[in-house]
Amino acid sequence: MNVVTPPSTVLPDQLSAAAEQGRICALAAQGQRDLQRHADRYPDLFAGRAFDATLFSSIALAIAFGAPWCTAEQLRVTNRMVLWGFALDWRIDYLATSRADVDRVVAGALAVAEGASPDADDPLGRLLAGLRDDLAESPAFAESGDAWRAAVRRTVTAMAREWDWKTARDRDGAPLPGFTEYLANADNLACTVVNVAHWIRTGDAETHRRLDRLVTVSDEVQRVLRLVNDLATYERDLEWGDLNALLLVDDRAEVDQRIVELVERCTELLAPLSGGCPLQAAYLARQIGFSSGFYRSADFWGPR
Repeated sequence: MNVVTPPSTVLPDQLSAAAEQGRICALAAQGQRDLQRHADRYPDLFAGRAFDATLFSSIALAIAFGAPWCTAEQLRVTNRMVLWGFALDWRIDYLATSRADVDRVVAGALAVAEGASPDADDPLGRLLAGLRDDLAESPAFAESGDAWRAAVRRTVTAMAREWDWKTARDRDGAPLPGFTEYLANADNLACTVVNVAHWIRTGDAETHRRLDRLVTVSDEVQRVLRLVNDLATYERDLEWGDLNALLLVDDRAEVDQRIVELVERCTELLAPLSGGCPLQAAYLARQIGFSSGFYRSADFWGPR
């Protein structure tokens, strides 16, 4: 048996870097446990194999590495907002069998976002209502709640639009959307809606003052993540019948080039924010970095 002999000295920077990474992983571990407990409250939403322990772990890791300066309590709503996005995606993409099913999901989410009580048989609405009520405890929600409601609206609308595209293709042989149109629908990734919730919950006064600007940059980051995700999950998307950017172009290089252009654009947009909102600018940049590394060898979803 080979025995690994430790070095005689440990470089201080290696020690401190590993300690920081360990702290962030501990933050993620706390987030994962909360996500698992929260999901257990909604067994009808998270019963499928796709919602495995790795999914909860991956969500918590992504959020912890995106905002490592936050506490587990500060990241609780952010994590749960991601969980809602996955549950919404599953309900529309894989469980809905008709446009009426999709319309019910959309209408329920929009009503809850506006303050309505969810129906007793609507676990997705109850999950969103809990998030809404948690956010409403933040003083910033009084002025920034409209931004969150708008983000919820864009997310559910984008997912419904993708359902229409897939259904028209499978039922009628209709052409798929063009690459540009597909990318413009990147709210179906449910990234910006999570970011808005995060900023309402954790941001300072300057963050809330610049929320509109942050949302603009977040939308660009969301497009990057949409394409990074698509490159990594192409085979899975073919198996599950999902849309993917690679289905809409003649050459993968076109998607690669668009990612480069979008990252350059994000860099330009983030630079002015680094002065007044350094943490939020770093948060968005770290989302790109984490996803670029994560999707090299892993995916969020478990087996279908």
